[in-house]
Amino acid sequence: MSGFNIAGVVSALKNGEIIVYPTDTLYGLGADIYNDSAIKKIFLIKKRSFNQPLSIAVSSINNLEDVAFVDNRTIRVAERFLPGKLTLILKKKTVVSDILTAGSNCIAVRIPNNTIALQILSVFGPLTCTSANIHGMPTPNKINEIQMQFKDKINVYINAGELKSKPSTIIDLSGEKVMILREGSIPAQKILKAVL
Repeated sequence: MSGFNIAGVVSALKNGEIIVYPTDTLYGLGADIYNDSAIKKIFLIKKRSFNQPLSIAVSSINNLEDVAFVDNRTIRVAERFLPGKLTLILKKKTVVSDILTAGSNCIAVRIPNNTIALQILSVFGPLTCTSANIHGMPTPNKINEIQMQFKDKINVYINAGELKSKPSTIIDLSGEKVMILREGSIPAQKILKAVL
């Protein structure tokens, strides 16, 4: 693992820069979720439409409550599967920018089971967690391939080697009915059992 300096990473994020960091699935693009101009940079760098929301990552279940409304059902699921390859769709709190959620009142949140990611998140705070690729292109699993896509638009890359994993499972807990929006690494049935 080369080039990981927590102080340098935090400083870059505070200055509104974008980082590429490892998660437990693939590499993600990280920006301060409370900095609208940094969030806009993510959309522009990815060439992603502003009407497609970005997911975010936090370091702990406690931090979930900083960005989203959490009930007992959510706590049950989070305690069972997080940190891990699960994305929760929850009702967002007003501190979360509408730019990030593309005007939606919901937010997609992860707690990735990756030591580097958790260290950055616990020291700095919540980050965007969208895949490190140009929208519509394959998501590379090696840093040098990501650098080839983004050229000189990003200065901070944290290299954790080759990352290969199925994507996270996405579960919508924002309404009365629990919905599995994407079955990924964690089987849907396993999650539904924990919820019901």
